[in-house]
Amino acid sequence: MNKELYVGSLSYETTEYDLEKLFTVSGKVTSVHLIVDLSTGEFKGCGYVRMSTEAEAKDAIDSLDGAMLIDRKITVAEARPQKMRPQGGGARGGYKGKTKGASVEGAGAAKPAAFKKTADFKAGAAKAAAARPATARPASAKPVRSGAAKPAGTAPRTPKPGKR
Repeated sequence: MNKELYVGSLSYETTEYDLEKLFTVSGKVTSVHLIVDLSTGEFKGCGYVRMSTEAEAKDAIDSLDGAMLIDRKITVAEARPQKMRPQGGGARGGYKGKTKGASVEGAGAAKPAAFKKTADFKAGAAKAAAARPATARPASAKPVRSGAAKPAGTAPRTPKPGKR
């Protein structure tokens, strides 16, 4: 038997202290973990309690399954092993399909055009972000028109010699 117990049907007002206090009736509690939604931070109404010995865990299941805590009947059961989640990160960019740089013609061919465009786009976006001023405009500020007249005395930009 496992020393870790699943506790379900918890009231949304339940705290880790409440669970620890309840489970000390059956023995020494080594840890309590309440499950919260990662995106919203809201409590999901379940948690895990780890007991110091397997005998204490079995006693907790026998005595506390169906017990009232705050305003609900809780369920206590042996925790199943956690499922292994696949490693990876979804759509985080990169070239899908073949490995980077490989093509249908052979290993010596150039990178696909779609990959080059993506890399160029990311480089241009990074330069544009670095060029933006760090100050924020007030919400009441009007947007700047691209066709607005330039102030008098400004010369047109010319490229520097030797750079193309």
